[in-house]
This record gives sequence, structure tokens and C-alpha cells, in this order.
Amino acid sequence: MSQYQQDQAAFAKLIKEQGSAWNAISPEFAARMKTQNRFKTGLDIAKYTAGIMRKDMADYDADSAQYTQSLGCWHGFIGQQKMLAVKKHQGTTDKSYLYLSGWMVAALRSEFGPLPDQSMHEKTSVPALIEELYTFLRQADARELGNLFNQLDAAQANGGDVAAIQAQIDNFETHIVPIIADIDAGFGNEEATYLLAKKMIEAGACCIQIENQVSDAKQCGHQDGKVTVPHEDFLAKINAVRYAFLELGVDDGVIVARTDSLGAGLTQKIPVSTNDGDLAEQYNAFLEVTPVADLAALKNGDTIMKLNNEIVKPVRLPNGLFKFKDNTGFDRVVLDCVTSLQNGADLLWIETEKPHVGQIAEMVNAIRKTVPNAKLVYNNSPSFNWTLNFRQQIFDTMVEEGKDVSAYDRAALMSIEYDTSELAQIADEKIRTFQADAAREAGIFHHLITLPTYHTAALSTDNLAQGYFGDQGMLAYVKGVQRQELRQGLACVKHQAMAGSDMGDTHKEYFSGDQALKASGEDNTMNQFD
Repeated sequence: MSQYQQDQAAFAKLIKEQGSAWNAISPEFAARMKTQNRFKTGLDIAKYTAGIMRKDMADYDADSAQYTQSLGCWHGFIGQQKMLAVKKHQGTTDKSYLYLSGWMVAALRSEFGPLPDQSMHEKTSVPALIEELYTFLRQADARELGNLFNQLDAAQANGGDVAAIQAQIDNFETHIVPIIADIDAGFGNEEATYLLAKKMIEAGACCIQIENQVSDAKQCGHQDGKVTVPHEDFLAKINAVRYAFLELGVDDGVIVARTDSLGAGLTQKIPVSTNDGDLAEQYNAFLEVTPVADLAALKNGDTIMKLNNEIVKPVRLPNGLFKFKDNTGFDRVVLDCVTSLQNGADLLWIETEKPHVGQIAEMVNAIRKTVPNAKLVYNNSPSFNWTLNFRQQIFDTMVEEGKDVSAYDRAALMSIEYDTSELAQIADEKIRTFQADAAREAGIFHHLITLPTYHTAALSTDNLAQGYFGDQGMLAYVKGVQRQELRQGLACVKHQAMAGSDMGDTHKEYFSGDQALKASGEDNTMNQFD
């Protein structure tokens, strides 16, 4: 007996026990509504999706071809349509997640209006978006199951294949998938991080990503001026997130530790070393310093320290920040990552300045000397000029191989004149296989794009506005949007149904019986799209 059938039987028993007062309640309708709302709370979702991520991580460890992917979504509707598309085109939601980017929350969801990615948005905006995304995904479940129930009724009435439809209901694959949620640098100290993490988990997040920048000076990972914190400070926040997971019963919650050290040349403070070779001493070894030969030459306010048995003065900028030695980013990244994994993090995020499999692999291989199963979450960022980067990579490879590159200007490879060239075709193929290549060669378990739907919204709106307000008029919408929705089978072409009018009609029938005033009569214009 399926769960759906068990629920019907249980409700039938309960209704009978209530006597005539519950005569209007149908056990079948109650079972359907319960089936359509499998996840009652955000914690139910977090516990379920954490299990998915843990399984996927194990699958990847066994076979690097089993990597996972996500797109950043800044609205519940966008996330819903993404998962509907994945399920329609791929046949399954397996290995597909959602990413919730702090960048998009700042730029698109803040009550202050568009903001830079500097942790300036409200703390509550990320948990609110997590809840919104899952509300829309649950609605997608309810809508598809509602359609199946309608098909079941029709099959029962007309002698259709009832068993086949019942099997689809019993084996329904939910649209609920893991969300990797960006907590930035924790929005304050470790207690603030803990409190915010709880809100995110309660909203449904099974995976929280946190970065090692200074919270009150946080910058976008692809911008200059980044300031990192000592390892002790960062580990305290990792601990805070883990305690939040454990308190709420999500024992297998996932923590992604991000390092910005590759592009960060500054630190806010010098940690105190208590033992030779400890983390503080290792961190301080990267500082740019000048030897102190004469204490009398020191100025008021100068900072000095003993480093490698030598008295030195760390280089401090006018803003009080301390400078790291040049060309130490690689080693700082490796130390950051190893330390994070050895102290409670599950996955890594290395923010790089370009999408280069070899560069990423070099760092991951160094990390895996200490932690063999180290895995990355990687930002396939729109901040990269992918076309130019990969064309230049292919150009450089051709030079190394002694091939003739006289037909190309390396600095101008973005030019449209190269779009049909052999070099461009090779580069495009490397872009196409980037996920698989990087998963195989560079330890990338999860590929995400932080803000793709920010750009798709801008592009599609520009295309529509250009034609609609130009000489194309209404044809711009009809040809460029509605006709494409019909040709590609997008359920959203029936926007009223997508928003829930059909489910509303069904519920009215449950609640009011024959007296229900339904929206789906013959005068509903959505019938034009049947």
C-alpha cells in the first residue's frame, strides 16, 4: 500500500471517529492535500536536503563525473521556473541545486534599493529569500500533483490506466532541492553569525557558505580592497554555524568555507601566537615586514613584533590595515583551506580571478596532500569574461605548442571578427566542457553561477523593450515571448494556472462542493492555450 493510500485509510478512520460533524470531509481529498504538502516546515526541508547533499558528496568521491550544479536565483518564481525547466529537460532534479547569492540579495532584494556586495543588506533578507524560494518550489509540487490527481479522476471515470497514473503519484519527484545559502562574512561576530545561521536553517537551508573576509569591510570577491581575518576568528564562525545546525536537529548540515586570500592583500589584525608553529605564527609569517635595527628610530604608534627570531615592523597602511607579502596568495589559500577542513568545514570555495582549470587544480592538489578528499564549490562567475579568458588560454597553448598565431591579436581576441575562427571554436568547446573538466581535474564537486538570472532578466527585458517600444510593437512580445513559450511547452504561458488558479478551483470543490464558483469556465481566456 502506497503512502497516499495509507493516508486515505488513516483519514477515513479519523473522520469516522468524529461522527456526523465531519461528514463533509473526504478522506481522499485530505490525503491529496497532505501529499501536495510533503514538507511542513523549513526544518523538514533542511533535514531532507542535507541528506541529499551528503549522498551527492559521497557519489562524487566515488566518481568525479557525478558533480552537482546550481544557478543563483533572486526570486522564488525564478527558482521555481529553473527547477521546472531542469525537471522537464533533464527528466530529474538529481544533482541540481539552487544558489542564493549575497550579491543578488544586495542588488535586488534589499529594502535600501540596489546595493554593492559588501554585506550592506538587511540580515533578514537572506532567510526571507530562502523561505520564498521553498514556498514557490512547494507550489510547483502541489501544482504538478494536482494535475496528476485530475488525470487520475479522468482515468477512473473513463476507463484509463489508473495504475500507471497512481504509480506516478506514488513515485513523484519533488522540486525541493538543496539551497547553498550565502551568509557573507557572518554579519558580525560569532554570536551574530550563529543567530543568522539559525534563521537561515529554520527557513530551509541545509548548506551555509561563509567567507574569511572582515565582516564590516567585506567586498565582492571579484573586487579589490579585500581584507581577511586570522584563522581563529574564522573558525569561531564555522563553529557557530555548526552549533546552529546541531541545535536545530540538522546533524548533517553542510558548511562551505570560502577563502578570498588569493585576491586579498590585507589583514585587519595580527593574531597572538602562543606556541611555536601555531596558526597565528603561520598567518603572521605572510606579513610584509621591515627589519628593526634601531629601536630609537621607531615612531609613536609603530607596531613591532618578533618573527623568525628577528625584530620586525609589519607594514601598516594609513587606514591601519596590515599588508601581506606579494605573491603569497597561493600559500595562504592552501593554509586557509586545510585549516577549515581540519576544523569543521565540509566543502571549500576558492575565489579566483579567472576560470582556469590548471590554476584551480594546482591549489586543490596542494590541499589534497593533507586532506585527500577535499572538494570545492566553485563560482562560474559572470564577473569573468569567459570568451576572452578562454580565447587567451587557447592562444597561449598554441604559442607553447609552436603553432602559428600571427592571425590573432591576443589583446583583442574578444573581437567579433574572431567568432568563427578555429581558435574561438576550440575555446568554446573548452568552455562547454569546463564543468566536467574541472570536476575531474580540479576537485570541483559543485558548480554554481552566482547571478545568471540577474543577467537573463536584463537581457530579455532589453530585447522586449527594444521591439515593443520600437517598430515591432506587439509583435515583439508575441513573436519573442508568447510564441516561444508555446513552441517550447512552457507551462508559464498559462500564467493564471501557474499562479494557482486551477488549484484554487480544486480546493473550492473540496470546500464548497457543487456551490463552488470556479475560475476555469469556458470564458477563461487561458483556454486559448489548451
